[in-house]
Amino acid sequence: MDYLDLMRISFLKDFFTKGHERSVRAKKNIAATFVIKGFSILISLIFVPIVLNYVNPSGYGIWLTLSSIVGWFSFFDIGLTQGLRNKFAEAKAQGDYNTAQIYVSTTYAILGIVFFGVWLIFLIVNNFLDWSEILKVSKDMQSEVTILAVIVFTYFCLTFVLRILTTIYLADQKPAKSSFIDLLGQICSLIIISILVKTTEGSLIKLGIALCASPIIVLLGANIVSYNGQYKIFRPALSQVKFKYARSLINLGVKFFIIQIASIIQFHTANIIIARNFGTGEVTAYNIVYKYFGVLNMINTIFIAPFWSASTEAYLKREIQWIKNGIKKYNLLNLLLISAGVLMLAFSGIMYRLWLGEGKIDIPFTLSFWGFIYFNVILFGTKYVSFLNGINALRIQFTASLISPFLYLGVALILIRNSHLGVHALFIASIIANFNAIILAPLQYYLIIYKNKTGIWAK
Repeated sequence: MDYLDLMRISFLKDFFTKGHERSVRAKKNIAATFVIKGFSILISLIFVPIVLNYVNPSGYGIWLTLSSIVGWFSFFDIGLTQGLRNKFAEAKAQGDYNTAQIYVSTTYAILGIVFFGVWLIFLIVNNFLDWSEILKVSKDMQSEVTILAVIVFTYFCLTFVLRILTTIYLADQKPAKSSFIDLLGQICSLIIISILVKTTEGSLIKLGIALCASPIIVLLGANIVSYNGQYKIFRPALSQVKFKYARSLINLGVKFFIIQIASIIQFHTANIIIARNFGTGEVTAYNIVYKYFGVLNMINTIFIAPFWSASTEAYLKREIQWIKNGIKKYNLLNLLLISAGVLMLAFSGIMYRLWLGEGKIDIPFTLSFWGFIYFNVILFGTKYVSFLNGINALRIQFTASLISPFLYLGVALILIRNSHLGVHALFIASIIANFNAIILAPLQYYLIIYKNKTGIWAK
């Protein structure tokens, strides 16, 4: 081992062991998450062409659209998991482990009751839904899509409860473990889909089972292992379910709930609008662009993930300089990601062909361009929104979220029907509707941190 190798080892050791304890913890999680997400991105890229070969672009579009519709039922969360994230982080930072366990137990109880009820109602209502009309597909597919809807909805309800564990990991500033659970689910799904491609004919039902069963099994196993291991002290228990604590969770959660609605409307209605105005095949094109430039957001999320709950702790302890330094570093990261995005845009046509195969699906450059712009808006605003979420400064974001869904839908429909723009109209509408991330959140951060403003700015 030469001198340069020793210097590199010494630098890496210092990087991951020296500095503020919170920063050291964040750096270790970022490094681990980066590796995990790298594999996750690779699996996602491999996954799309395999599924396209199994059920064709239109079939994949049906899966994506149906998943989007089912995603609307996350409304029933009423922001509880986000409220839990902040309440758990606050209780743990103050060393109040008993209260933290009460919040965990109560959240599991409430969401378990809610989503079991919602699942039973859906089983009844689903028998009366005409999915062929809703998705604008052939009547011959009605039976298959009806069964697929039950599979997807069952998966959705189960994972929503089981994923409370990943919220605990995020609140405890351990996003790498949350990402690892997701990676295991992806790996299992990819293995099953690969086997199906080689052994069976294309089937939406088999696709649904493959994509839904694996993550549920992995999440269930993770819950059992974690609550009998490192999080035994926080393990959900009936004796610790105290519904009076639900009020504080709900008071905070309702704000997150309204904010989530804006996000859900923008993401999930896009597929529905595209399917009804351009066909399910175009849903696939839109989502391929979304996944392609979404790689930038995945990378950004790896770095930003610890910042939310770390901000909760830092702000409680009035360590303002640590927050300032964090934002400065995230601004530098944004510049690097924008540069990478420019290269991705320039070579997007070539990359789509290498990724999906020659002539599989036509994706116009205009759609890629607006996808690139949209994700740059997301990258810019995320760091400010994460900080504000962490300190519960939600009132302005809450008010913006009451406006943004209507603005998004209005702009999208005007651009499609009056201006006759293509699928990229959905990206343009999303950019305009994200005025909070572009303008309000950065302004709010500046006034709180640099001008020490309180009142509406810090609530």
